Amino acid sequence: MNVITNKTIYPTEPLKTWNEAKYLRAKYYEDFLKAPESGGLRVSGSGTMFFSLLGGLGKDVYTLTGEPYAATCAFYQDFSTECMEAVEKAGIARDLCGYLRNYWGGVLLDKYILADGTVVSPWPKPDFFFTSHYCCTHAKWYEWCREQEGNLPLYGIDVPWHPFDHEPTKERVEYIVQQSMEAIEWMEKVSGRKYDDELLVEAINIEARSSYLWGETCVLNQTVPAPLDEKTMFSLYVFNTLCPQLKEVAEFYEHLRDDVADRVARGIAAWPNERFRYITDSQPPWAFLHVFRHLERTYGAVSVGSIYSYALQVNWDFDAQGNFVPAKTPEMLGVKMNTREDAVRAYVDFKMKNGILCRFYDSEVTSDQMKKIVKNWKAQAVLIHLNRGCEGTAIGQMENRLDLMKAGIPVMTFEGNMGDYREFDAQRTMSRIETFFESLGIGRIDS
Repeated sequence: MNVITNKTIYPTEPLKTWNEAKYLRAKYYEDFLKAPESGGLRVSGSGTMFFSLLGGLGKDVYTLTGEPYAATCAFYQDFSTECMEAVEKAGIARDLCGYLRNYWGGVLLDKYILADGTVVSPWPKPDFFFTSHYCCTHAKWYEWCREQEGNLPLYGIDVPWHPFDHEPTKERVEYIVQQSMEAIEWMEKVSGRKYDDELLVEAINIEARSSYLWGETCVLNQTVPAPLDEKTMFSLYVFNTLCPQLKEVAEFYEHLRDDVADRVARGIAAWPNERFRYITDSQPPWAFLHVFRHLERTYGAVSVGSIYSYALQVNWDFDAQGNFVPAKTPEMLGVKMNTREDAVRAYVDFKMKNGILCRFYDSEVTSDQMKKIVKNWKAQAVLIHLNRGCEGTAIGQMENRLDLMKAGIPVMTFEGNMGDYREFDAQRTMSRIETFFESLGIGRIDS
């Protein structure tokens, strides 16, 4: 392994699009809260739901996706504590998904948190739940919520994910297409609105563009020095798990892509003294993001991304050399969407190029992805979060560790929980990371 030991100080500056990201995130939570005031619809479900299917109901459909919302809860430790204690008092098992418990806690407390940490009451009930089932948790997550909140309507699309580097079978695609067609009829019935196929096509094109533009931005981060660090990226990728079908989101990702491309052209770094690059693998412990800054300040070590931040809601293809390239959108491919079923099939074809969720059942595919990311993004080590808060992303992590080590890639593991800060020992983790870095010959910047 070649450790960067130069003392180059790169120019750095804030992202020009940072305030736009902050505005959109605040607006997202407020729009959901205030939707009834303008006659809008509230819909809650997974951050991997088939967003564009909601597009045909109109442009005043506002989503609350469970995982990103719960990550916001986890970041604000005091509120997260309230949520966790509420679910534990209700007899809900502590070893369930950390996100689920934060979300359920808000329902039980009848409290809702905004992006700036402001807590309001009552909890904003959705008009219906619309989700995807790729994780054993999600099948029950929103079923419990619908029962707690007055037997609200619920529809879930079962998603049979496939190996990342293989085309999905016709049977898999058809299975999801038929569920989606049924979902549209169901949404018409429960919402009382007439479905607009033109708006569906518009939403599909916008969502696909949002994904593609974030993919382009991720590829730009292969540059040395990295124009983005992962702590910052956590605030940027998230819109693809909130409302990627909205025009303002695709416009933001276009602005961001151009912003990052400009940084690359001018040699602007995320961190001025980058001298070591690593990646992570899973959701971080959200209450302890300062760990990323500590490693940057102390060692010049920059996390340039992860299988999580690069692939959660981005669809990828591979070039002839096996490198990641953003999957072309249906519009780029000239796919005709003349009928509702044409549009749905084109949408499902595109969505099935998403690769992260196959890690819920195949550690070898995950290892292969991680090795490609290490190579493409010029990383020199991997930090694996043994995440007790998510059984899905934790599957096969120790096998991933062995596979990476066999490939000559240094790996360190640490324990924690993305949603429950009580299960993360910050002092012990920092000590482990520092020992790991020093074993690689990476000394402190001030030594």
